[in-house]
Amino acid sequence: MYPLKFEPILKQTLWGGDKIVPFKHLNDSITGVGESWEISGVENNESVVANGPDKGLTLTEMVKKYREELVGEENYARFGNKFPLLIKFIDAKQDLSIQVHPDDVLAKKRHNSMGKTEMWYVVDADKGAKLRSGFSQQITPKEYKERVYNNTITDVLQEYEISPGDVFFLPAGRIHSIGAGSFIAEIQQTSDVTYRIYDFNRKDDKGNTRELHTDLAREAIDYEVLADYRTKYDAVQDEPNELVACPYFTTSIYDMTEEISCDYSELDSFVIFICIEGACKMIDDAGNEISLRAGETVLLPATTQDVTITPEDGCVKILETYV
Repeated sequence: MYPLKFEPILKQTLWGGDKIVPFKHLNDSITGVGESWEISGVENNESVVANGPDKGLTLTEMVKKYREELVGEENYARFGNKFPLLIKFIDAKQDLSIQVHPDDVLAKKRHNSMGKTEMWYVVDADKGAKLRSGFSQQITPKEYKERVYNNTITDVLQEYEISPGDVFFLPAGRIHSIGAGSFIAEIQQTSDVTYRIYDFNRKDDKGNTRELHTDLAREAIDYEVLADYRTKYDAVQDEPNELVACPYFTTSIYDMTEEISCDYSELDSFVIFICIEGACKMIDDAGNEISLRAGETVLLPATTQDVTITPEDGCVKILETYV
């Protein structure tokens, strides 16, 4: 097997901005793009291979064809033909709704789906851009419902002004929202189940408000209050810097000014690289060479033993994630 690139799936949304198309160097006049699904095995939204002999195959077809070679033995035993991660870029020109995602147990029971634990890496942020994550004070499920109805739910949510490089880990059950001016990379379980809690009473051009899932969300929410919902880390260069490790994914940031080699001989998983800044060249142990620049994502199959990454023009910043 060889490193795989995929055609991006661009999603136009009511709240989408104009950053994704230029960031990804796309020759496209499409506007209002809120999301680019970089790697997706979500039904009816499956990524298509963009390079090499398997060009044109969907990600699901690739998993069925290569099985353990692509995803790793334990991952194939655990997830079968379902690719376990969904990778996105998100550009919010307006505030997104307040929402929450169910865990595996609730999602399986209600939707026959995986739950959705995810993380955000802030790629860029307009001045004053904010995110909401978690509660700022203890409330009960009853009070939660009352606050949704009387438009005060945002008063009890933790709000953060953000800058590039900020990281937030969002386990299933954590109430959250992305604020206007936020441009983020999102790594999550393969699930499209979202409970919309509150949408600021916004109406579309026909005067309709969007559907809310207030009651469904009430049982899904984790009401625990933490002192700080940010993921803090020290910036280092030229070595892997782990940001998040959980049962669903492990993610590190590489801030590189010189060539490094990554040894995956003991790792039983695919590896995904998401380029945040700059550009680089990658060569794997089989001699496959691929270039990667800001806005691009590449999937290394589980058969990859090692890869050498060489920055171009002096520096590159990439996220590495695997299961």
